[in-house]
Amino acid sequence: MNSLEQAEDLKAFERRLTEYIHCLQPATGRWRMLLIVVSVCTATGAWNWLIDPETQKVSFFTSLWNHPFFTISCITLIGLFFAGIHKRVVAPSMYPLQNRVLFSVFQYSCSMSNCISRIQHVL
Repeated sequence: MNSLEQAEDLKAFERRLTEYIHCLQPATGRWRMLLIVVSVCTATGAWNWLIDPETQKVSFFTSLWNHPFFTISCITLIGLFFAGIHKRVVAPSMYPLQNRVLFSVFQYSCSMSNCISRIQHVL
């Protein structure tokens, strides 16, 4: 394979990587918004649960039963993390980092804007 074919393949791979990451952006934005909303709901419910004077007087499960907003939002947040929301939120930044490690083996570099270039070693 000559250098012109290699450059063409490299540019095609760079375009495909950029296209793939841009396709992830809308879904990632929705996952981030969902995580923010559920986190705020959990924090608000936790605050209300902690400042309630009845919480200290009753058992733990009774206090959770008395605060269904906190209980449901906390279960939802835990469920989202078990479903892998933490991976979906960081997916667009994860692929260039993984590719950077792979490209370094072949003496290429990959920037966060998905630009691939050959590393020049000076002897």
